[in-house]
Amino acid sequence: MNKNKIINDPVYGFVSIPSPLIFDLISHPYFQRLRFIRQLGVSDFVYPGAVHTRFHHALGALHLMGRALESLRQKNIEISNEEFEAAQIAILLHDIGHGPLSHSLEEILLPGVRHETLSYLLMKSLNETFHGALELALKIFRNSYQRKFFHQLVSSQLDIDRLDYLKRDSFFTGVLEGTVGIDRIIAMLNVHNDNLVVEEKGIFSIESFLHARRLMYWQVYLHKTAVSAERMMVNISRRAQYLTQAGAKIVAPDALLFFLKNNFSSADVNANPATLHNFAQLDDHDIWGAIKQWRLHPDAILSGLCNRILQRELFHIQLTTSPIKKTQVEKVREEIHEEFGVLRHDASYLFSHGTLSNEAYVSGGQPINILMKSGKVVDIAEASDLPTIQAMSKIVKKNYLCWPKNLSL
Repeated sequence: MNKNKIINDPVYGFVSIPSPLIFDLISHPYFQRLRFIRQLGVSDFVYPGAVHTRFHHALGALHLMGRALESLRQKNIEISNEEFEAAQIAILLHDIGHGPLSHSLEEILLPGVRHETLSYLLMKSLNETFHGALELALKIFRNSYQRKFFHQLVSSQLDIDRLDYLKRDSFFTGVLEGTVGIDRIIAMLNVHNDNLVVEEKGIFSIESFLHARRLMYWQVYLHKTAVSAERMMVNISRRAQYLTQAGAKIVAPDALLFFLKNNFSSADVNANPATLHNFAQLDDHDIWGAIKQWRLHPDAILSGLCNRILQRELFHIQLTTSPIKKTQVEKVREEIHEEFGVLRHDASYLFSHGTLSNEAYVSGGQPINILMKSGKVVDIAEASDLPTIQAMSKIVKKNYLCWPKNLSL
């Protein structure tokens, strides 16, 4: 089979699959599943164009990793062919552990288990399938390889993952404020003491990147309508899980029923191979197909929520910088109890509250380091003369409360 394929990507144009091994990884069912998982979950309720997938993103990240490594090679950074391919594999598979609707249902299917952990476990499984060919990629992914800049290209505050998703999400949502100057950022990357740095003349590009990330969080990732839709999806899944475990008949694909019938922990993922296997069968189609079935379920709460989400009758949502008071929550609970005639305990399925965090740049974490012309390495928050960069290093939190729109509060 000819494995020298070229893909026409809407963001970068023609991109190539760089090796037979990477072609085989892309062809594997674990990776092909990403075709059916939307990158932005339910954000298409706000931005109709946001229907791109994790598959798109992974291929885009693969392409950018190749460009970044070639740029570093041109600056006389020694990168072997084995390291080159391993870094590309690590970024290609970095999101393979995402579940249906991306982040939306993580707290229901496998609470407490991050998608990065699932990605690592699936990569380990693929490594066995491919007879140890992913050993170096696994080391890079888990940051146990001695040359740290490879992991920093995969996971840091200025990694290939973020460069692609900001560019791609901006493109598909049409939110131009998220546009990132990828070409210049990649050209300004360098390595100092085996750590990733940005050359001083790239400071303005990094400032722009951080501003774009901050704006994309408020305008897209944490858009209040998308948050409302996501909380409804969580409540639907919670209710279906509750009914299943209470003995009610719930129609769903076998892999989804596996998670509805059980409450799994991180220990189960490692101890029970069936947990990972079933997770790797799930995608968005399982969830939406189930919701179309559940809209006719005799349970009024489940069917009501499903009909609302299918007809885009989303919860009203209120954002505030002040904490949500317990009295506010109890008022909503009481109103739902009276309006819909449900038990006070069951009223929790018809509203939601919590906190949103925007972390544009975490100065206390893995920093974005600037290599000054003097040879000194400085954190971007210190190197930049813009006070907004220092301000962005503070975590901004907002609290939300959402409830059915036909409820007058």
